Amino acid sequence: MRDIFTAELTALGEDLTAMSRLVEAAIASAGTALLTADLALAETVIADDHTIDAVERDLDERCVLLIAQQQPVARDLRVVVSALRMSSSLERMGDLARHIAAIARLRYPATAVPAELVGTFTDMHQGAIRVAQQVTSVLESHDLELAEAIERDDDLLDRLHSETFGATLGGTHRLTAQETVDVTLAARYFERFGDHGVSIARRVVYLVTGDFADERGHPL
Repeated sequence: MRDIFTAELTALGEDLTAMSRLVEAAIASAGTALLTADLALAETVIADDHTIDAVERDLDERCVLLIAQQQPVARDLRVVVSALRMSSSLERMGDLARHIAAIARLRYPATAVPAELVGTFTDMHQGAIRVAQQVTSVLESHDLELAEAIERDDDLLDRLHSETFGATLGGTHRLTAQETVDVTLAARYFERFGDHGVSIARRVVYLVTGDFADERGHPL
């Protein structure tokens, strides 16, 4: 019976990693669609988000069944509860990628990002891709140093997000009302993507050490 339970816990971890790979692909494609006005790519991200949602539902149902049937305690309970929280964060990351793709689709055939901010959004896109890749790796390895690297890339996304305020509020660039809305929303989506990556990293730290990091300012 214990062997079956252990196998189920292992399968949860493997499926979280597979879900994270789907999120990697989603944010990579969504950012590219935003920067290049690639309608087909945007449509793909939006359609594929249903797969991420389905994986989350399946994971959550299995976690609830494990709690009900196995009544896990100590570290086993931490694993199951953390899987519930991490699947929720991954699902939200997929949603954020979909939102970015939706902006690209809405503005097609124009590019949603003003020329003056292409550099900033390219950096945000690359930072979000690194977060997604690191999340996948940390789910596989439980590497605490890698978990810290996710926090550093999230700090970069926060700084870049703040930079967009200069364009939208400080008057450093002449943006139309629509450009202001698009820039504000897209920057926020990238910033929140990083926050959810941090939440997953901190959950992994909790699994390894039993210590729960300060979550202030980040989603649980």
